Amino acid sequence: MTINSTFSRIGLFIRKDDPVMENAVVQVNEFLTERSLTVFSNEPLAFLPELEVISISEFPQHCDLTIAIGGDGTLLSASRALAGTNMPIVGINVGRLGFLADVTLNNLTHQLSAILCGHYRDDCRFLLQASINGAEAPCGIAMNDVVIHAHQGLHMIEFETHINGKFLNSQRADGLVVATPTGSTAYAMSAGGPILDVDLDAVVLASVCPHTLSNRPLVVAASNKIEITLSESNNVTGMVTCDGRPGHLLQPGDTIRIERHQSQIRLLHLEDHDHYSILRAKLEWGRKLTC
Repeated sequence: MTINSTFSRIGLFIRKDDPVMENAVVQVNEFLTERSLTVFSNEPLAFLPELEVISISEFPQHCDLTIAIGGDGTLLSASRALAGTNMPIVGINVGRLGFLADVTLNNLTHQLSAILCGHYRDDCRFLLQASINGAEAPCGIAMNDVVIHAHQGLHMIEFETHINGKFLNSQRADGLVVATPTGSTAYAMSAGGPILDVDLDAVVLASVCPHTLSNRPLVVAASNKIEITLSESNNVTGMVTCDGRPGHLLQPGDTIRIERHQSQIRLLHLEDHDHYSILRAKLEWGRKLTC
């Protein structure tokens, strides 16, 4: 069956070739090829040697749609790689959480057919970028969060925070999470931060194990420029990481500037996508309490 779709060339994004992913990739590929769609992969696959391989950087030139197969982490990787291209991305969840990747293998035929036929909702999410000591080029971009923490071991670090050049506070903590609404249900939530509605143009600053009980998470406009400076008195090095990826080393006295990235990520969801129902399911808010 041929689907009448503007998405005729599909790029499959996966992070690794392993037995856990094999069934999912084969199922998705069969679904697409049976509908006369052209399929590419960003990785060579031993179990699908006939699938043409191109790099993720070539997806915008050769593909109309990217399908990220895995979990939210896979979708985050695809999003960072495609930042600034306006390439639409669909996530197929074969992981555990699935806040972002909401198409499932069990409902693949119905859900993916609907999206390919144009029955979807556009969902644009903004990114953050981090730079060190005033560098023009960012050291990393993040869809979830930028985290400043000790480089090695469990150590507190001392740092000062400025917003738009105005002093906010100085503190000792295990680290600081600066998260987008997308990332507010990730590390920031574990650090006690609030869950932000995904439509908010805001970021949350959540300290990790702060030394003072008066410290509280803070929500500020995403247009703000946030600067975190490691105190010269630190006797350990720090690190800045974006979306949990390998980070950049920080020395005492270094300043990290965090601000909104110029590009957005375009996610495609089903028309009946309901972020609140996902929150209820993933966080077990609807579970009946028993005595």
